[in-house]
Amino acid sequence: MGGTDLRPLSAFADNELSASERAAALHWLATDLGAAERVGDYRAQKAALAALFRDPRDDARCIVVRRRFTPWWRQAGLAASCMAIGVALGSSSGWVSANFAAAPPVFAERADIAFAVYAPEKRHPVEVAALQRDQLVNWLSRRLDRQLTVASLREYGYSLMGGRLLPGESGPAAQFMYQNTAGARLTMYVAAIPKDATAFRLFRDGNRSTFYWGSQGTGCALTGQLSEAQLRPMAIDACSMLGQPFKRR
Repeated sequence: MGGTDLRPLSAFADNELSASERAAALHWLATDLGAAERVGDYRAQKAALAALFRDPRDDARCIVVRRRFTPWWRQAGLAASCMAIGVALGSSSGWVSANFAAAPPVFAERADIAFAVYAPEKRHPVEVAALQRDQLVNWLSRRLDRQLTVASLREYGYSLMGGRLLPGESGPAAQFMYQNTAGARLTMYVAAIPKDATAFRLFRDGNRSTFYWGSQGTGCALTGQLSEAQLRPMAIDACSMLGQPFKRR
């Protein structure tokens, strides 16, 4: 799987692959950033079409905007041009670098911090354990005023431990924690964000990686102490599972 045949990517985005084909596709996505971005494009298009042709009885709006990544060489050329203009105007190069260093959204930074605080916790990593999953989801959905869904990461060896309520930027936020048999942990952070959709992006801080995305006023971030290649397919799957609009309760 791979090369110029893009049909497997389209089938993956539509959940039409067999188990063996899906495993091969996940390996492809983990090693090919371009393929992962294309799957994101396919799913964004699918969501947009669903929004355009949704049931008129459904009041929930579903508009997804995907911002394409700018190639590094184009960014470099643009930066060089701006620097030349800056010199001509008597500006410093620091102005250019500051404007090209796009900071992650606040919810992604909070997700990273929440992971750093609670993932190492031995006695109380979660407030409500996975044994009370229904109560956990209902409680957090009520507090965030939107129906939440717990993404399954069992395919990657991670089981839900439980979750907790956290303070977000403009209200409550939720954190779901997962753990594998080796004791490694991942967290899914969910919080209210501005209505504009957020592209699927990566944020790193030290040895922690966070893939984040947002739609319909809800931001999601998957964080772990994994490489980008390891975390990316999990985040893509989680994004797909949580891809339905988050309806207000």
